[in-house]
Amino acid sequence: MTSEEILLVQLSWRKVVPEKHTVAELFYLKLFELDPALRTLFDGDLEQQGARLVQMISASIRALDRLDVLLPVIRELGTRPAARSVHDDQYGTVGMALLWTLERMLRADFTPEVKSAWIKTYGVLSHTMREAALAPRAA
Repeated sequence: MTSEEILLVQLSWRKVVPEKHTVAELFYLKLFELDPALRTLFDGDLEQQGARLVQMISASIRALDRLDVLLPVIRELGTRPAARSVHDDQYGTVGMALLWTLERMLRADFTPEVKSAWIKTYGVLSHTMREAALAPRAA
């Protein structure tokens, strides 16, 4: 990712994060529409889960210019049991739901450049998490 792409992602996220409840609601609405089976991975209060989702995305976006710090954290998330229960193809579904949500929230500000930057960002983060989830567990 280039510094320009990182900046596009960070600036666009700052525009949507004030409406974090709507972001989470739209994301889960689309996610479960795309793959209803994913609903079973989320136990408990979906509102609390949404708050954690926005918090995690916010922290990741803030750290994009420090991948040496961010990627080990993402790898660790990928080793957790919840991440290990996600099928590889479901990462694509999550990405589609995220892009759909961003498009709805940003409207005209979701330019092709912003979309491309988000695709690249999600690709790096999801690839890192998937690799960790598929890695053999330490004994």
